[in-house]
Amino acid sequence: MDFDRLVHEAWPAFERQAYGDWILRYADGVTKRANSVLPLGRPADLGAAIGAAEEFYTARGTRTAFSMGPGVVPELDAELDRRGYEVVDPTAVMARSGDTPGPAHRVRIEEHPWRAWVDTWWAVDGRYAEGRQAAERICAGVPAWYAAVEEDGVPLAVGRAVPQGDTLGIFCMATLPEARRRGLGRSVLRALLLRGGSRPAYLVVTRRNETAQALYASEGFTFRQGYHYRVR
Repeated sequence: MDFDRLVHEAWPAFERQAYGDWILRYADGVTKRANSVLPLGRPADLGAAIGAAEEFYTARGTRTAFSMGPGVVPELDAELDRRGYEVVDPTAVMARSGDTPGPAHRVRIEEHPWRAWVDTWWAVDGRYAEGRQAAERICAGVPAWYAAVEEDGVPLAVGRAVPQGDTLGIFCMATLPEARRRGLGRSVLRALLLRGGSRPAYLVVTRRNETAQALYASEGFTFRQGYHYRVR
């Protein structure tokens, strides 16, 4: 799997500009994934390429960020370090294939996010004072499935799955703090995997989130690669 491309396509910035093989992405500053350079390939002039990226983000009033996956040329990381770019959010890509047990809870799945689904996801993962509208626009940028375990009409645990040909991407996994340790997130994950049929699946999780990594590992996901951001 080309995880860099898959994640890029499943979490689409609504402004994208090519610089050679690099993709400069912007989505009102909401999430680094949609507001960073995807530096694929080797530019003819590395310094000029970095300069073009810096001009792009400066013009939009945000910090310059690079998504640094295994396909990045080594000299880019070294050059960004020399320029004072800090390492941010080391992240793991995990993937799995095979059979999936049924969920232990009833899971609602829709093809569009409903208001209460977004409320729950944003309550857990909304790291921005503003930006909910931009985040919803990112989610709606590609066809996806939205799942939730609900009680009295309130989603307690949610998740999003993006069918990408013969692959399934899992995103937006979130459980309200007061509803954790009940297996609700596990049920959401299983329901989305079952909806995806026999597709191999992948997901991304920050390295510091050891609890989530343990959950995913118990469901058959294994580490495939890591990446981080360089931000200044």
